Amino acid sequence: MNEQWSRAFAMLPDRLAAHLGVSAAALALAILIAVPLGMLAISRPAWKTALISTAGILQTIPALALLALFYPLLLLLGGLTQRFAGFGIPALGLLPSLLALSLYALLPLLRGGIDGLGSIPPEILDSADGIGMTRRQRLLQVELPIAAPIVMGGLRTAAVWTIGAATLATTVGQKSLGDLIFAGLQLEDWTLVVTGCLAAAGLAILVDSALANAETGLKERRINKGLSGLVLLTALVAGIIGWHLATRPSATQTAAIVVGAKNFSEQYILAELIADRLRAQGLPVTIRSGLGSAVAFRALAAGDIDVYVDYSGTLWDNVLGRKDIVPRSQMLATLRSELPTRAKVEVAASLGFENAYALAMKRTDATRLGITSLADLTAHASQLRLATDIEFQQRPEWASLQKTYGLKFKTLTAYTPTLMVRALGGGDADVITAFSSDGRIAADDLVLLTDPRGALPAYDALLLVGPHRPDLTAKLDNLQNAIPVEKMRQANWQADRDTDKQTPQQAAKWLAKQLK
Repeated sequence: MNEQWSRAFAMLPDRLAAHLGVSAAALALAILIAVPLGMLAISRPAWKTALISTAGILQTIPALALLALFYPLLLLLGGLTQRFAGFGIPALGLLPSLLALSLYALLPLLRGGIDGLGSIPPEILDSADGIGMTRRQRLLQVELPIAAPIVMGGLRTAAVWTIGAATLATTVGQKSLGDLIFAGLQLEDWTLVVTGCLAAAGLAILVDSALANAETGLKERRINKGLSGLVLLTALVAGIIGWHLATRPSATQTAAIVVGAKNFSEQYILAELIADRLRAQGLPVTIRSGLGSAVAFRALAAGDIDVYVDYSGTLWDNVLGRKDIVPRSQMLATLRSELPTRAKVEVAASLGFENAYALAMKRTDATRLGITSLADLTAHASQLRLATDIEFQQRPEWASLQKTYGLKFKTLTAYTPTLMVRALGGGDADVITAFSSDGRIAADDLVLLTDPRGALPAYDALLLVGPHRPDLTAKLDNLQNAIPVEKMRQANWQADRDTDKQTPQQAAKWLAKQLK
């Protein structure tokens, strides 16, 4: 447990500083957009209605979806600018996070500004005009001081929303406190979850408190109260930046090799294994985890990470855009030849195991019904309940299973991976989608149903090296066919089990010993 807390706190300064940075930048951009729009809308009722309605519609879009939508948009724009202007636009990391979070903050800023300026009694405005104030003087000396409390209320709401939503920036490759939360949820490491949540909540509370002091000072015309809010905000920012600078890696480590990882246990373990192999050769290494499949490959091709593990079936579909199912040898040969051409990415090694989709049942149920293969399952499917992970029903593998075997289940329910397994254990499902390297297969005594007609594609674990570090291929060649699936399952189970849970670092060290 102490090691888990140590890991959480070791990650905290870097992620907290990044979280503060992206939140502040997004809020600043939103203010730059909202202020002129709000000023224009005051005297134009039609503008006011259109702006508030548009901002309201944006607010109804979940922040995660808004972040995800910017990825393909920026990818398209980057392709166009690269083609016609000779430069690309980053589709990962800071830019999509900045744009999405800024749009998410617009509604409270616009509403606060428009309502604040619109609440000023007409007689006050008439008095200001009567003594000869210019439009600019009236705005700065009369309107803004009176409207300031309402405007600050909108700013406080926007700040809290932005800090909360910024945890989701992890999904598009931007460092944030979401790194701890997403990793903790996947690993069921509640120390990471609690640390990330408390840090995000604490940051939001402190920022809101500082802005509340400033709001009170403006409302009550108490300069000292307003300044105390600014002092608290300045101290908060300085403290976080100072903590980050004091704990960040040395200059030599700043230019370290970056090992990428997606957002599930096996990826965390393999990233630690790769990092340890490189450190043993005297190389500085950092790990960037929590990446989505498309994000991870794009980050590798762009040089944001240098090496990571992906799976042949994922690359076949997501990168090559292939929907057909071909033999494993043909798939690997095609990937080895086309990835360097398309993205200057090399397949450095095939690790020796698959993490492929499969259907699984409890051994007792499979034995009772005489089911060992997907072909056997066909005759019983209409009486059985299938639980899948969230994305499986939209994947080509599901369409291929239906087409090849004609599977029609009694019920079909999507769950998160952890809840899916618990649905099987609790009797709420009879069949689940599984991954062939999942540690729960042996631990829960599950049977993976064979696929005699080849409906499911291969998902060999492949070590990929990016264009900026081709030397890593030679440094990691000892991982070629080095990891049996049974050993990978055991390592995964060490990180996934409910009792005596190991950290990914501990599981990676255990796995390394098995490979010697």
